[in-house]
Amino acid sequence: MERVPILKMGDTLILTIQVELHDETALRLQEDILEKIFETKPQGLVIDVSAVGVVDSFFGRMLSDTAIMARTMGVETVLVGIQPEIAIILQEMGLELKGVHTALNLEKGMALLQGMGEVGNGED
Repeated sequence: MERVPILKMGDTLILTIQVELHDETALRLQEDILEKIFETKPQGLVIDVSAVGVVDSFFGRMLSDTAIMARTMGVETVLVGIQPEIAIILQEMGLELKGVHTALNLEKGMALLQGMGEVGNGED
């Protein structure tokens, strides 16, 4: 099973999903994210989905659930790179990404986290 690398930059975890995630892979990714949060104690999590071409209700729900779990652990989540067709599909499915902040790209996502005062506060 292919793993999605999770990088740490300052107080932020960053992951770019560049592979098709089947249900089992998506659940494993969720576990990996939560384990990495526990190990590294970041202030923010950025999930880049700019390479994702297909989203189903399970994947959308997994993203929302992951953000809620991360927030429970004290970490804000920003989803970046949502393609127009993905935004349309999410809307048509009536799927709300509760607990997930969104930004156009990685740069704007990092700025959003900094603006929330969650990243770059100089604390370890």
